[in-house]
Amino acid sequence: MLLRLLMMGTGRFALPVFEGLYRSPHTVAGLFTQPDRAGRGHHRHANPMKEAAQRHGTPVFQPESINTPESLQTLRELDADLAVVAAYGQILSGEVIRTPRRGCINVHASLLPKYRGAAPVLYAVLNGDAETGVTVFQIEPKLDAGMILGTVAMPIGPQETTGELEERLAELAVPLTLRVIDEIEAGTTTPVPQDPAQVTRAPSLKKSFGRVDWSKSAVQIANHVRAMQPWPTAFTFLEQPGKPPLRIILTEVKPLETASEGGGRKAEGGSPEADGGPTLPALNSQLSTLNSQLVADAPPGTVAFGDQHTILVRAGEGFVSIVRLRPEGKRDMTTAEFQHGHTLRAGDRFLSET
Repeated sequence: MLLRLLMMGTGRFALPVFEGLYRSPHTVAGLFTQPDRAGRGHHRHANPMKEAAQRHGTPVFQPESINTPESLQTLRELDADLAVVAAYGQILSGEVIRTPRRGCINVHASLLPKYRGAAPVLYAVLNGDAETGVTVFQIEPKLDAGMILGTVAMPIGPQETTGELEERLAELAVPLTLRVIDEIEAGTTTPVPQDPAQVTRAPSLKKSFGRVDWSKSAVQIANHVRAMQPWPTAFTFLEQPGKPPLRIILTEVKPLETASEGGGRKAEGGSPEADGGPTLPALNSQLSTLNSQLVADAPPGTVAFGDQHTILVRAGEGFVSIVRLRPEGKRDMTTAEFQHGHTLRAGDRFLSET
């Protein structure tokens, strides 16, 4: 017997799953998504989930809270067998969870029980994980704690940002979700409990979380920059003599190590010439000299080397090569483009705060 489905989702991670439901033999009875929000200039942000539902002629519901008596009545009237939830942005009450005949399933962008919470993809990148994946689980009132109905894993690219990884995970989620729905219909699911001892959290974050902490290692800073994209972005403040601090968003950096900190030069992604990283004359000897002279006594965040193509910054361990950056009020640009107008020199500093 084919199922009558509801979709609950808002973010772009949910869109491929939603579109996938229409390619299944099951019926999509309605979409619950967040209310439209006003952006700058009072323009409404586009909601791709709502737009997709309208293209398919599916009823759209946008309650401020899905847990009100009015929303519960709407749910009952839709008479659904199963609700599919992905990046919805609201916590479901027990009564909502019990309303569809076969309950609610959640499509979550991590390998549970790792990274329960609102930002699992960001934390996987931030922590430098080599692998992540998607989990579909049966929703229960406790956050992301239900029985696992299916998982699929994939590697994380060494230069991949949160936004790029989320896009890949969203596509990976589609066949897994459709398989689980078919198993629910057939009564062949094999639920697996989550191990409470393995639980880690991935809570939502504030814009201030993007602040770069230069006391961390070069690898940790590079992971931080990748993790903060597309939001809230990694930011720092450039301090130069005679100038006010300049807020800068870092959009791409690469970690480098000195011989004394990692057995020789090390940069993710191969040689600098091959991957678009810094091109420094006699780089190994340059780093050795910097480490033993200026940078040895300079605090983290100090510019160790700056020319028309390169900005190399001292981290708590190793060096950070800045590849792309965006000064406040300007466009994203390469290091070479930035150096045309600002001319960083050794001894200038990047600060975590002004």
